[in-house]
Amino acid sequence: MAAVSAIHDDPERKRLFRTSIIFMGLGHLLQLKQYVKGALFALIEILFLIFIPTLFGKVHGLITLGDPKPDLPMIERDHSMFMMIDGITVLAVIFLFFVLYALSVKSALSDYDERKLTGKNDSGQNIFSELANKSFPILGLMPALILVIFFIIVPLLFSALVAFTDYSAPDHIPPNNVVNWVGLENFRTLFGGSNVWAGAFGRVAFWTILWGAAATVTCYAGGIIMATVLTQLKIRLISVFRSIYILPYAIPIVVSMMIWRNLLNGSFGIVNRTLLQLGLIDKSSMIPWLSDPTLAKIICIVINLWAGFPYFMLLTMGTMTSISGDQFEAAQIDGASNYQTFRYITLPQVLYQTMPLIIMSFTFNINNFGAIFFLTGGDPIVSDSTLTGAGGTDILVTWIYKLTINLLKYNYASVIAICIFAILAPFAIYNFRRTKSFKEGEI
Repeated sequence: MAAVSAIHDDPERKRLFRTSIIFMGLGHLLQLKQYVKGALFALIEILFLIFIPTLFGKVHGLITLGDPKPDLPMIERDHSMFMMIDGITVLAVIFLFFVLYALSVKSALSDYDERKLTGKNDSGQNIFSELANKSFPILGLMPALILVIFFIIVPLLFSALVAFTDYSAPDHIPPNNVVNWVGLENFRTLFGGSNVWAGAFGRVAFWTILWGAAATVTCYAGGIIMATVLTQLKIRLISVFRSIYILPYAIPIVVSMMIWRNLLNGSFGIVNRTLLQLGLIDKSSMIPWLSDPTLAKIICIVINLWAGFPYFMLLTMGTMTSISGDQFEAAQIDGASNYQTFRYITLPQVLYQTMPLIIMSFTFNINNFGAIFFLTGGDPIVSDSTLTGAGGTDILVTWIYKLTINLLKYNYASVIAICIFAILAPFAIYNFRRTKSFKEGEI
């Protein structure tokens, strides 16, 4: 430890640090005499300096988002969105450059410390052997890091930054018009600045949370009930019943929801026609299964229960098989009823095993685009639907689709996407922290 402390207090080491900070690779060239490694690092900075005018031009474009040029042909005007993407990409490149800059300084100091401790003077000629041995983990992760930055981080930043612009129809769609930065104006509009938009956002957000909770609870409860019935009541041909119940889950959600949409159509649906033929309703009192806002929401939850409970049924049945039979035998000896056995033995252990999956199911249902869109299309139309595009059964993710595809309100859609992220991120982090790999320090 004393030797290491002495190295860190070495004036020569401090001078190497300052030299490496001044220019990438300079410390390798002047003090360590590692000409190959130093030249490679210096070449990186030279290339960066050559392209600085272009890079900073892109950053300037990100700041201004272009200038209005109505006299120019459409193809020659500034496209604000392209300029934003270019600017964010350039910032990612600059970030990677500074990461490499820090690695070059760290490399110089590490080589100096190793030279002091071992007494070996590495000229840097065997740089490729060193990269293959010492830096292999970094080299192996570098392609993945670059892909993550440019194909995940950059698109996410672009989507988030749109929330702070006026990118929307009809006046701010490039290249016909430029887009401007508006700060938090879109957030103020959705959170109370406009009664119509704030009302629509509050209504859709409330229904989204209610939908996520109801869809999760009903599917989970339905799955437990069916698993208990099939397991404890000793039904014959249990495999046949299990196969029948899994059919709704096996059918693609698009197909099943579209079929239910036609079955429940208020005008020509088979359900209403059957009730009409049975004399339970007449033509003047056809049941508006999907055209009444309240009834349509109930139908969404019920149909989702039909489609989703088989997953939890199979999951619960698998969990039940892992419960020791000695516990059930002890309960029978003590005179416990089937209900008491289920309540005090089966249910607690099933809940313990499946609680993370319940949370994950809630986050999935919050974003369950298919169950809503292909069943109701977000309809029926309500009072503010014409202006906001939000129907009676729209959840946030289906509303985002309508805002971007139908109304071209990309700024509001981005705000809603940020809100969804704020809602779901805590659940995702909670589930991640509960994983075995995280607890054991593997990730």
